[in-house]
Amino acid sequence: MPCYNPSVGWEQALADKFAAFTSAVSDIIPDPGLLVVNDGSGQNTDEANFRKLQTLVPAARVVSYEKNRGKGYALRQGVQASDADFVLVTDIDFPYTTASMRRVVETLLTSGGIAAGNRDTAYYAHVPAFRRWLSKGLRWLLRHVLRQPIDDSQCGLKGFDPAGKAVFLQTTIDRFLFDLEFLMLANGRVPVRPVPVELRSGVVFSSVGWKILLAEGGNFLKLFFRQM
Repeated sequence: MPCYNPSVGWEQALADKFAAFTSAVSDIIPDPGLLVVNDGSGQNTDEANFRKLQTLVPAARVVSYEKNRGKGYALRQGVQASDADFVLVTDIDFPYTTASMRRVVETLLTSGGIAAGNRDTAYYAHVPAFRRWLSKGLRWLLRHVLRQPIDDSQCGLKGFDPAGKAVFLQTTIDRFLFDLEFLMLANGRVPVRPVPVELRSGVVFSSVGWKILLAEGGNFLKLFFRQM
């Protein structure tokens, strides 16, 4: 999971959520690991913070670098550093319920390939209006313009096996549309199975600035012309 400028106390919050996840999958994954990527943070991520995390979660590993590069770049560094048979990627605040995460794990263990979280319509009742418009607009583009078999590329909860990992490491987009690039690269090469997921209560969404939107618009056009 990527970590960028987390709030004070993030170590304990992450440890608690990881403990809940570990308990939820203990019968099928007895000893999950945790790999956190510090994406050039400027606050609350000095050595003392990571020592605290590793005291709370002895299984935790940390990958760190100085310059902020974006979520896609961060996750590639973490996936590359992982030696696990199966990889689960999500955000540091664990925005989806533990039941949702277990469903992704079960699908991955049963079927292999890529298990991609798929948000239902209830998701939109919990997100700001602008983010809801963005998400629905992108899903429309995926269905009607890019003709993708799965229209929810941007759900931040995905799992994959070694074949999926190989495709994931071929992505090049550093920020948010790496998810879409991943699924487009996987299409026809590695099976992708949608898994219904739900947000946990109390999730706080970050704002999306216009600079990010413009950059991601350029990335979308690159993906569009790559497919044509």
